[in-house]
Amino acid sequence: MNMTRTMKISPQLKRDTIVSYLFLLPALSFFLIFVLFPIFRGIYVSFFDYGLRKFTFIGFGNYIRMFQDPVFLKSLANTFILVVGTVPLILLFSIFVAANIYTKKPAVRSFFRGIFYLPAVSSIVSITVVWGWIYHPLYGILNYVLEFIGIIKEPIAYLGDPRYALGAVTAVLLTTSVGQPIVLYVASLGNIPTSMIEAAEIDGASNWQVFSLIKWPALLPTTLYILIISTINSFQCFSLIQLLTAGGPNFATSTIMYLVYERSFTLYQFGYSSAMGIVLGICIVLISTLQYRFFGQDVDY
Repeated sequence: MNMTRTMKISPQLKRDTIVSYLFLLPALSFFLIFVLFPIFRGIYVSFFDYGLRKFTFIGFGNYIRMFQDPVFLKSLANTFILVVGTVPLILLFSIFVAANIYTKKPAVRSFFRGIFYLPAVSSIVSITVVWGWIYHPLYGILNYVLEFIGIIKEPIAYLGDPRYALGAVTAVLLTTSVGQPIVLYVASLGNIPTSMIEAAEIDGASNWQVFSLIKWPALLPTTLYILIISTINSFQCFSLIQLLTAGGPNFATSTIMYLVYERSFTLYQFGYSSAMGIVLGICIVLISTLQYRFFGQDVDY
């Protein structure tokens, strides 16, 4: 015997639902206007030859042109070099620092967390000014120290030499990116029950065994988050490059993000730059998905 039941929604539940959506409305409106609409607008514009005085449909012309453009291909390669060069170092350095300070006294722990987190909350302009003086070929302290200890014999123009420019930018990006991971790792290590670690040490486990078998599995959710966020931030590196090198010398430090800015606001090639932005977004989504698939399988939430 089939029986159908009609459930009536109470006026109180209906009223609470409406109120809940009203509270969500500002955030949803912001997301629709400033996130979702620009994405679809960028996809639409990428199929047009869009300049100051023209708006002509060219289909996939911008995308074909993009992969025939040596400047874009150079910027694409620089972007991946920047990501590959910074993300593993961010993870390794952050874990190393966090593992060495999380057992210290609260005052010492807070001091080191503040020191490493300071660049993350400092003005990017002030950071680049400081690093610009550090890298200065004539008056920079880096050249002075390296010459003093005998590593180099003559000053190096780190930001003016294509051989060193991208590495110099990578070093700056690394120093501004480790603050949050260190804070997160310290918090995660502090949440691991000390009884598990003490029991393993009593049973004769080495420091490496304690880390690999107890601490590392507990750090996997934090590591996955840091891995994805650091990858996205490295792909979107723009301010450091604009202020330190402006993509030079000879496009040695140009990235896709910087090229999008340059083509849009310098050459006014809005359709072409939109296509670059779409390709950058696709790269970020694909790599983040791969990271989640490979590193997220063993994560227990």
